[in-house]
Amino acid sequence: MWTALLDQMLTRYFRDGTIVITMPDGSVRRYGSGTPEARITIRDEDVIRRIVANPEMGVGESYMDGTLEIEDLRAFFAVALPAVQRVDYPWFERPVRWAKQATRLLRQMNGLGRSRHNVAHHYDLSGELYDLFLDADRQYSCAYFARPDMTLDEAQAAKKHHIAHKLCLEPGMRVLDIGCGWGGMALTLARDYGAHVVGVTLSKEQHAVAVQRAAEAGLSDRIDIRLQDYRHVSERFDRIVSVGMFEHVGVPQYDTYFGKVDELLSRDGLALIHTIGHVGPPNYADPWMEKYIFPGGYAPALSEIQAAVDKRYLVTQDIEVLRTHYAKTLGHWHDRFMARVNEARALYDERFVRMWRYYLLSMEAAFTCGSLLVYQLQLGHRFVAAPITRDYLYPHQDADHQRYRSAAE
Repeated sequence: MWTALLDQMLTRYFRDGTIVITMPDGSVRRYGSGTPEARITIRDEDVIRRIVANPEMGVGESYMDGTLEIEDLRAFFAVALPAVQRVDYPWFERPVRWAKQATRLLRQMNGLGRSRHNVAHHYDLSGELYDLFLDADRQYSCAYFARPDMTLDEAQAAKKHHIAHKLCLEPGMRVLDIGCGWGGMALTLARDYGAHVVGVTLSKEQHAVAVQRAAEAGLSDRIDIRLQDYRHVSERFDRIVSVGMFEHVGVPQYDTYFGKVDELLSRDGLALIHTIGHVGPPNYADPWMEKYIFPGGYAPALSEIQAAVDKRYLVTQDIEVLRTHYAKTLGHWHDRFMARVNEARALYDERFVRMWRYYLLSMEAAFTCGSLLVYQLQLGHRFVAAPITRDYLYPHQDADHQRYRSAAE
């Protein structure tokens, strides 16, 4: 029965591109046509049941366990992700999809305690792991490839300066960095733009590193890194920046989040929110990604973000969409991770390595041929909080190229 249901499912899924499956009994089945082509081997009959019952979870967990072998993981996602976009799901899969959609908000109820747990799950992993694949500044978000030949370090420096220019900073301004990570953005804004930065994070590991980095840079008087939830911040700021944190907020907290931006931002201030989002209507998070990589995480539709912004009467100054920049970033991360994969295996184990590869390459494909992209929303209270054209951003770029190279050295 399970094999027949899998056959029905995959016949609907795959039309453009080919997937070739070697079944546990040695038989070979082909679905779709043309290129790209991916080959997988199912080594256990139970894998078939797991995939039919919950495709995202079944494929991901079976790959982690080694009961599903994928010959070329990049090729597999290049076939699989476009196949599941706007697919007409078979009858037996629809109740599962409806249930996931109906319960999505419950899974995103990220209160204070749950938020701390979610952050610790991912960001309190060994710092040595992140050193394997991130740039020297430990920027763990989408880079900005102002030139196609940029290195990862140059593109991450370009991202920070691109955001800084959007903030229209002046020396002495007070900036709140919500989700400050390992402190790279705070260091850039304080050192290069003369800002006084308060950074907040829920990660103990990130907090310790960021405090140490600020001290080593001689900037402790201008950088205040706090182990604190953004909901507990009470001061007013000239600028607010948040890079790669909004994905962890959860839709039920959007009103709280933008209410806090509204409360903490000065009347003439600017906020810059940099977040992953998705094309299309509101959806649910990938259950495998939610369980193993980012619990409580969700990349929203732009309509969900804007509805919460509008509810607070914040003025959207600008929205820029970074479309394939994150695909390039993730490609760099994966290749750097694989160049040092034996070190990752020594830190954890083979199952973790397979999980991390699956995470990085599925996300790369999601930004290449799936539905993910990055939004940068520039917000304020007044219509003229930011310049009324983008011209002010680009004269910086030629001068910044040398800065990017210097930052990467």
